[in-house]
Amino acid sequence: MTLKHLGDVMAKHETKTIEQVIQSASRYLNEEHTTFLRLAYEYAKEAHEGQVRKSGEEYIIHPVQVASILVDLEMDPSTIASGFLHDVIEDTGITFDDLSEEFGEEVASLVEGVTKLGKIKYKSKQEQQAENHRKMFIAMAKDIRVILIKLADRLHNIRTLDHLSEQKQRRIANETLEIFAPLAHRLGISTIKWELEDISLRYLNPQQYYRIVNLMKQKRDERVYYIEKVIDEIQNQLHDVNITAEISGRPKHIYSIYRKMAIQKKDFNEIYDLLAVRVIVKSIKDCYAVLGIIHTCWKPMPGRFKDYIAMPKPNLYQSLHTTVIGPKGDPLEVQIRTQEMHEIAEYGIAAHWAYKEGQSNNHEDMSKQLAWFREILEWQSETNDAEEFMESLKVDFFSDMVYVFTPNGDVIELPSGSVPLDFAYRIHTEVGNKTVGAKVNGKIEPLDYKLKTGDIVEMLTSKHSYGPSEDWLKITQTSQAKNKIKQFFKKQRRDENIERGKELIEKEIKNLDLIPKKVLVEDNIQNALGRFHLHTLEDLYAAVGYQGITAQQATNRLTEKIVQKERAEDLENSIIEAQQEVETKRKKSTGIGVNVKGIDNLMVRLSKCCNPVPGDEITGYITKGRGVSVHRQDCPNIKNEDENRLIEVEWENVNRQRKNYGVDLEISGFDRNGLLNEILQVVNETNTDIVAVTGKSDKNKMAVIHLTILIQNVDHLRRIVDRIKHISDVFTVQRTIQ
Repeated sequence: MTLKHLGDVMAKHETKTIEQVIQSASRYLNEEHTTFLRLAYEYAKEAHEGQVRKSGEEYIIHPVQVASILVDLEMDPSTIASGFLHDVIEDTGITFDDLSEEFGEEVASLVEGVTKLGKIKYKSKQEQQAENHRKMFIAMAKDIRVILIKLADRLHNIRTLDHLSEQKQRRIANETLEIFAPLAHRLGISTIKWELEDISLRYLNPQQYYRIVNLMKQKRDERVYYIEKVIDEIQNQLHDVNITAEISGRPKHIYSIYRKMAIQKKDFNEIYDLLAVRVIVKSIKDCYAVLGIIHTCWKPMPGRFKDYIAMPKPNLYQSLHTTVIGPKGDPLEVQIRTQEMHEIAEYGIAAHWAYKEGQSNNHEDMSKQLAWFREILEWQSETNDAEEFMESLKVDFFSDMVYVFTPNGDVIELPSGSVPLDFAYRIHTEVGNKTVGAKVNGKIEPLDYKLKTGDIVEMLTSKHSYGPSEDWLKITQTSQAKNKIKQFFKKQRRDENIERGKELIEKEIKNLDLIPKKVLVEDNIQNALGRFHLHTLEDLYAAVGYQGITAQQATNRLTEKIVQKERAEDLENSIIEAQQEVETKRKKSTGIGVNVKGIDNLMVRLSKCCNPVPGDEITGYITKGRGVSVHRQDCPNIKNEDENRLIEVEWENVNRQRKNYGVDLEISGFDRNGLLNEILQVVNETNTDIVAVTGKSDKNKMAVIHLTILIQNVDHLRRIVDRIKHISDVFTVQRTIQ
């Protein structure tokens, strides 16, 4: 089996039938509940009747797999039913009221929380996606089960990305790494987190993914033998002191290895947790007893011991971690935990939500751990921009964290780089507003001191304080602190902020060579107010004055219609110029086999950045003075260009094309003897001209070969790529864009 095929196998999962899902659910739910789930399935199946996925499969297969993942987490009946129904509001004619009447308001609310805002028009895809995420976070702050359904939805979607275009695969994988994997981590659901990360890496960086798979495979037998010897030694030691334990090798996750190699610049063999064991015992007392035995057997490495039992992580994770010098002198990581801790480590918050018949879930037990979710509700009401809201979330909740103590010993979690002011506002708004200084570990420190894990922080306050300084906005790192400071200025200095905001907006308008009076008309003002959810022009001025909105953001909205009109005129002029140029040069045909829909006599050329070929989905871009440039639709170089300059184009008689088009291919694989010769031979066998060949190999025997070939159309290219893919030790073949 080649590494490419091995990676494909790793990413595939069994598709469950409805009967298998119901059977799994019946292990912990009663007959009444499973009947309820079957009704939800039948309702969803009827609603999605006639709909198919990109793979050609019936759409209902997706909701069944989402429900199956929720059953594996042992969720309650309402959550599983919502898994079956999670797309019916978005993708069918079913309404919230319909669902509420049929399955109750609880299920309808969960489905509504997962539903995207697909029917509202947004300026860009990025803005729409940010607003979708914002809505999801608000819903999940009200009921955590919303995000558990969404994580199950994303997990099945990313398992089945093969049938989407490469551009969509990368977009979804990137979004998964930025939003959903960190969410799974914050909720402690490591089983979902690792799978989301590994599959995302496979689509975002297939070369590194298959390279690590190859490196792991090379010494797998040696590592397995080593771990078995270590497990036998630990078992013998524990048997002597009558401690019963379940000991196993700890799974290795490709993405975590990739991050350590990329971020810490480490070689594969330098990563400690490649050799790791996990010990699961009956009690906390046994955890510490096992730790003592491990440290007696092997010498512990300094600075590598972590006690997450005495001080659990905010995502509820508990365990003892230690790294010792193992039998062969190699670093060996050992994790020690109870069975209950293990369940929480694997399933996180879902372990608390796991349904037990005859018991009600105690939501209050989790209120402390989920306090950060409630802060989301507060934030969303304070910021007017969905994209800003999501950026804040990434900084405050999805970045690396530090853990500091209050003088009373309470643990406060803050993003890495936070300062005492961030700590103060996390404690309480008034503590932040009345701050005059800070003590860290008993010593006075400046307010811009970077906090470190383990610091004990005490804020010095005064009731005579005049409140925050504007400089605090530059010092603080968390969005929570910045928002509280802005809120203070908003309330205290409204008149001043209005005057300042007006001045900044008018200055920004003049910088665009426009006259403020002509811009600040009712139509433009209402456009801006609607975008920022404000009521009056004074509100807009005030928001800019206290830096809730930047002057540039406000001006962009105020001048939006003016700019659109100018662009339309500019576009019309560009078309006229291009037509005149063609007339001047008397060119009747470009000879590249592309027609511009609706416009004759335009100079047309193929873009060299993406080298489109007949059969590719293409779009035209009207340039200034150089006619129409034809790009592939997935070309990143036109993604952020002015949409008004894009124009429909089409190939002339794709199947009759006899012209040759240049295409650049990048091939990655394991650098064995004869690999390059085999690739060139396969291409030559297809009677395809090779224009250029370059290649390189790294110290880990990963080869990257670049080919430039001449082909007639996409079908011709596909035949070549398929032939190359079947060569042993070839991992990926992809077209490149300059």
